[in-house]
Amino acid sequence: MRITVDIESDILEDAMRLTGETKKGPAIVKAAQEFIRREMAKEFGRMVMEGEFGDYPMTNDEIEASDR
Repeated sequence: MRITVDIESDILEDAMRLTGETKKGPAIVKAAQEFIRREMAKEFGRMVMEGEFGDYPMTNDEIEASDR
């Protein structure tokens, strides 16, 4: 899918440098994929700690209580 976005040049340069990509499009795609991966990992961690998985052994509160 093709889209047009306005990105400040310094942000685009940082994205290209940090992703190791030499072209703008692949740098933005890689940066977006990494952002999504990190956010999904945070969401999964939050769900685990809140006990949203019935078969997960303990919530964060239960783990902290057992450390005392």
